Amino acid sequence: MSDNTKFIFVTGGVVSSLGKGLASAAIGALLESRGLTVTIQKLDPYINVDPGTMNPFQHGEVFVTDDGSETDLDLGHYERFTSAKLGKDNNFTTGKIYHSVISKERRGDYLGGTVQVIPHITDEIINSIKLVANGVDIVIVEIGGTIGDIESLPFLEAIRQFKADVGKENVLYIHLTLVPYIGTAGELKTKPTQHSVKELRSIGIQPDILLCRTDRYLSKDIKSKIALFCNVSVDAVITAKDVECIYEVPLVFNREGLDNKIIELLNIWTRAPKLDAWEKFVEMYKSPTHSVTIAIVGKYVDLTESYKSLNEALYHGGIANDCRVNLVFVDSEKIDSKTCNQNLADANGILVPGGFGTRGIEGKICAANYAREKKVPYFGICLGMQIAVIEFARNVAGMKKANSSEFDKNTPHPVIYLMLEWYDDKTKSTEKRDITSDKGATMRLGAYPCRLKEDTFAFNAYKTKDISERHRHRYEFNNEYKDILKEKGLTISGMSPAGDLVEIIEVKDHPWFLGCQFHPEFKSRPMDPHPLFRDFIKASLINS
Repeated sequence: MSDNTKFIFVTGGVVSSLGKGLASAAIGALLESRGLTVTIQKLDPYINVDPGTMNPFQHGEVFVTDDGSETDLDLGHYERFTSAKLGKDNNFTTGKIYHSVISKERRGDYLGGTVQVIPHITDEIINSIKLVANGVDIVIVEIGGTIGDIESLPFLEAIRQFKADVGKENVLYIHLTLVPYIGTAGELKTKPTQHSVKELRSIGIQPDILLCRTDRYLSKDIKSKIALFCNVSVDAVITAKDVECIYEVPLVFNREGLDNKIIELLNIWTRAPKLDAWEKFVEMYKSPTHSVTIAIVGKYVDLTESYKSLNEALYHGGIANDCRVNLVFVDSEKIDSKTCNQNLADANGILVPGGFGTRGIEGKICAANYAREKKVPYFGICLGMQIAVIEFARNVAGMKKANSSEFDKNTPHPVIYLMLEWYDDKTKSTEKRDITSDKGATMRLGAYPCRLKEDTFAFNAYKTKDISERHRHRYEFNNEYKDILKEKGLTISGMSPAGDLVEIIEVKDHPWFLGCQFHPEFKSRPMDPHPLFRDFIKASLINS
């Protein structure tokens, strides 16, 4: 850890889902705009070791980093808002912390001593924070959960101790709270904020800055009242106003003086912020020239947080085409060959995202068939790519019972199958990983290289032959069916460098039909949209 590194801890109170992740990411963006280097870490209080096996309905999407770590979706915000390169050390959970401490106790690292929450768990948390502090000016640490939750207490105690450990001049506490507007009274109410700060102070943490989530700008009188009762200066009370576009948050914080206050309290000298790119992006987001409708056919449609990175990548692709992207979520369990047309008729493009399990599979196959036959631009991601292969095998190559062995163990044509099922030693590659029965360790995870075939949708998008993309899946394209599917018109436009893993498939004689085994949404950025999303939206716009 550098002696010059500063630490910002972001906590939240009153209610959950106030936007600590977005606030942390926006703070990172502001500090980067001033020329500082940042990294962001998420400390989550749940006991799962990582979100990899958690239901997306409960926790939202699982974000995957280059090193193959399955992390909280907030790390997606961190990467989209900043240039920070994140990995396994940027997300720690209670489960991960306790797992490490218990493993050390079993090895005898504590020399037979009594292992306790203080100091052993808190020390482990402190050491975890220091892991990401090398080579950056600012470490931003978001504490998951809400002040008052029993499971958050070890993390809060750890960051309380942290100030004494690294020096008070190197630590800043920012607390995100709620200032609700009560319509019947016609007033903004500060009492929830007062109580939240009181709870935080009762465990020894005095916030330096308050971010007040509200639907309108706070008046000077309201700010003065909050400052008085919460023991902060008036200019440290920042309006965290609701915005139409999440990428507007750094601009709102800047107008409220947040970045000025941060550098003042941390005693850092920086240049003035350069926010031109953010302002231009927000302007284009709010006033595009064109509009397209994209149907997302999946099984998690009731909770859009399940597709957070995907949705953002589509918006990024829209901005690149001066286009508003209207998302229509279609429940794949509720469509079949008879209802597909009425559900997808208004879509300019169709996207089938990743997922696991058998629910809704036939509906997704119907969507791929509709897109292929009706010449509607199609983008299949991970499972969506496998769905496209199954549909093509059934309806073009004549393999009526083709399927993935994930969905039908007895299919006569397993065009998609488990990596473990590769049995030909001559095609085995060091790029494959062993499969175990542990659900947390059975997937191809993280960044893998891919080589593109020229004169394809993929090559035309990337404009290069060699790419690297992030994966999260268990099943692969079955190479036994490669030749017959190619003969029938399937294009394999992306392969692993060793030539044994199919990464991208396309359909000939179609405006734009592509499926990729990886998750390109994880690498899309607002000012640097992913080329596949950009070209998919472009094709959909032509089809509008």
